[in-house]
Amino acid sequence: MYGIIGGSGVCDPEMLDDARAREVTTPYGGVSVYTGIIGSKDVAFLPRHGQGHSVPPHRVNYRANIWALKSLGVTRVIGTSAVGSLRKDVPPGTYVVLSNFLDFTSGRPSTFFEGTGSTSGDDAVVHIDVTEPYCPQLRGILLRSGEALGLGMADSGVYVCTPGPRFETSAEIRMFAQLGGDVVGMTNVPEVVLAREAEICYASVAMVTNYAAGISSDKLTHAEVLDIMGQNIASIKELILHTVPAIPETRSCPCPTLLMGAKG
Repeated sequence: MYGIIGGSGVCDPEMLDDARAREVTTPYGGVSVYTGIIGSKDVAFLPRHGQGHSVPPHRVNYRANIWALKSLGVTRVIGTSAVGSLRKDVPPGTYVVLSNFLDFTSGRPSTFFEGTGSTSGDDAVVHIDVTEPYCPQLRGILLRSGEALGLGMADSGVYVCTPGPRFETSAEIRMFAQLGGDVVGMTNVPEVVLAREAEICYASVAMVTNYAAGISSDKLTHAEVLDIMGQNIASIKELILHTVPAIPETRSCPCPTLLMGAKG
């Protein structure tokens, strides 16, 4: 089974055929998921922020989300998100297939392996490798699909994850750019890390909706982000509908064996 985690503006399952709502119980809480079909593939769709964008970034139950997808048999996940650009040469309207991240969040539960007393029932200590955080096989398929559709694709991008829900200051944006960041958002970490711990192939396509604070003189609003995502939602769905059928059954990447040698 394949998974889609929809970010801001991508909250409904209408891209699925025969979509059905399901409630999945996990050790971290319940999760609302839709299951259906794209082409001939079984797909689970999970709206990251809930219906109507009701859950802010710092309150997303990332562990429950990934656990729910894993329990359904999901082996590949495509995440979508809205981001601000830190670079003038990555303008609004660009689709960035993320290649790495800088994590500036704090206080978010970021592992399934808590040691003794873990609610997952696994008290192991795990140090997961994140040298290459995103699945190379899945990234390549996303890029080829986007290029075939004539979308403006960026082959790589360093995602700066901030806690939210506030937007960043212009001073923070200057710092992030100097550190090598390309785009900024509030949700990709720990989602990508948890997917690796679950040995799920994970890739994320980020839609640039605006220039970050200080790069543009315009005031940033969430309404603007949703509006721009709304204008591009058809292209995002087309990208997913093109990508999922192109994913081969066999995984030719390191993701299925990431826990090998990671447990202490």
